[in-house]
Amino acid sequence: MSTRVTPTERVRAEIDALFGSEQPLGEVMEQVARLGVRLLMQAALEAEVTEFLGRERYAHGERVRPGHRNGHSPVTVKTTAGPITLERPKLRGTDEQFCSRLFGKAISRTNALETLVIAGFVRGLSVRDVEATLADALGPEAALSKSTVSRVCQAIALEFESWRERRLDELELDYLYLDAAHFRMHEGARAEPVMAAWGITTEGAPAFVGLAPAGGESTDAWADFLADLSARGLSSPIMVISDGAPGLIAAIETTFPAALRQRCAIHRARNVLAKVSAHDQVEVKGAYWSILDDIEAEPGEAAIAVARARAAEFSLRFGRAYPAAVRCLEEDFASLTAHLRLPAEHWRRTRHTNFIERTFGETRRRTKVIGRLPGERSCVSLVWAVLDRASRGWRGVTQTPAGLRLLQDLRRQLLDPPTIQEKEAVQVAA
Repeated sequence: MSTRVTPTERVRAEIDALFGSEQPLGEVMEQVARLGVRLLMQAALEAEVTEFLGRERYAHGERVRPGHRNGHSPVTVKTTAGPITLERPKLRGTDEQFCSRLFGKAISRTNALETLVIAGFVRGLSVRDVEATLADALGPEAALSKSTVSRVCQAIALEFESWRERRLDELELDYLYLDAAHFRMHEGARAEPVMAAWGITTEGAPAFVGLAPAGGESTDAWADFLADLSARGLSSPIMVISDGAPGLIAAIETTFPAALRQRCAIHRARNVLAKVSAHDQVEVKGAYWSILDDIEAEPGEAAIAVARARAAEFSLRFGRAYPAAVRCLEEDFASLTAHLRLPAEHWRRTRHTNFIERTFGETRRRTKVIGRLPGERSCVSLVWAVLDRASRGWRGVTQTPAGLRLLQDLRRQLLDPPTIQEKEAVQVAA
């Protein structure tokens, strides 16, 4: 790696590599938590040096102070998570010795930036809160200056704001997934949803699309969320995948009326099994998934007909004992099988919203120990930070020539159908 790459950028690259690895997500998140401490500590050191010299790395022009950066030397910090190695900037030609106000000459304090990590994400990246936390941990004499704290905190906050307001005109999706996770973020209030959108592009690559808090999962709330994505340039996908929340379904049908709508098969399985006694759930579950699994027919009506015939057998088999479960399966069955119109190699990835479920679960697990996140901004910042890193390790789908042709045909049929004049012109030409 180039020597011009900063230590902070190298830590970020390590985090990205972890999310792209095959390790279990739980292990990845534990390592990322440790690297997050190292990242913030390294960023704080670099920010202190920038403030000390009065200029950024490689910056030219008028100098506030004589001297220049001259590489880095490794130094180990003892933390509650174990020893962490930082790259301490080396300076040459200065008129006074640089001394880190946070760590001192030897950088031996153990928990200052671990507390900063907690304060940064959980307290909403507030400069005042970070200063107060550092003072609690190290005493007032060790506090960072306002400008240094601001530099560390604003770098993260601005990254999120930039992402949240970016244009989406060039993002063309085949599949759009929508889901929400609930977090407690207001005193005395119930858990409230954070809405998320992610998708798979026409190249088969995963994309983290949008994130926003809401007071509930009403039609208006989801419609506002989707309207914001559309206003920033997101065009209709071929298919939208979601659970069966009525407000979400209504918003999808209003915002993307031409797109196919796939009901999450895993959520529907839970709905069906909730109406079955514990004694028979294993049998019913197996029969449910046999409706959708191992279909060898061609994508489209042929595959859907196979699933419909299997569903009829399910109804005959369990209709007398569990009529409510059968009604649950038959309700909105068309949306349960919409994915069968897509390329067969995409069926298992597009029939449910679990593309992001594990990451949401990891976020909830980590915030559970906090209890209530102190405010909307803190909650959304934390969820975004986890999902943004995790999204870099998400898998896309394989695009084959036959699959691409099928998707192109569906896109023209659903999203760009010929006008009456075009149809008449084709008939005349024939």
